[in-house]
Amino acid sequence: MPHTELFFIYDTHCPWSYATTQLINEVAKTFPEIKLNLWHCAHYNGDESVNPMLINAVKDASQQTFGDSYIAKLSDKKDSTMAANLMAWTENKAPHSTLALLDALQEAHFVDGNGLTNKDDFSQIISQLKLSPPNKVFTKEKLTQDAEVFMHEIFSLQEIIGTTAIPALLLAIDDNLILMNHNLYLPTPKSIVDAIEIELKNK
Repeated sequence: MPHTELFFIYDTHCPWSYATTQLINEVAKTFPEIKLNLWHCAHYNGDESVNPMLINAVKDASQQTFGDSYIAKLSDKKDSTMAANLMAWTENKAPHSTLALLDALQEAHFVDGNGLTNKDDFSQIISQLKLSPPNKVFTKEKLTQDAEVFMHEIFSLQEIIGTTAIPALLLAIDDNLILMNHNLYLPTPKSIVDAIEIELKNK
């Protein structure tokens, strides 16, 4: 296989990102040799809530489910700053745990209704995954230096692909960058495996 990486630009609090994470898990299971780059874009900063119509659209397009506790809090302003800090730290210091952490955070948020806005919200997940992030990760007011570095990488990648829309999935095969339309695969997550196999055969 040629050198292959998958870039996932997402936000832990974004419903479409939640649905698209299913695709990332399928890729990880089928292609363990593909390097995953999970880049949190910190879109939600406490200024906006989630429209119920968006949730209905995600439900219609994917296999993901949303818990009653989350639905009851749709009008709450979402803030993913701490989650972005934690994900950036994990991507740098414990990359083998990054996808498991993303899965756990999204389940806590979208199923259990956990806002993920203070240190206690993360404590059980961190303990289960045996992570030891520094206290600076749990700063709600600003992104850490690690998270800022990823933001710059995201901006550069978004310039290349010509869109700031999230989530975004990009497949890099050697020097070729392919923007994958995640919407095509959401109804049947395993279908992204076939799409990647086609791209690999074409290179």
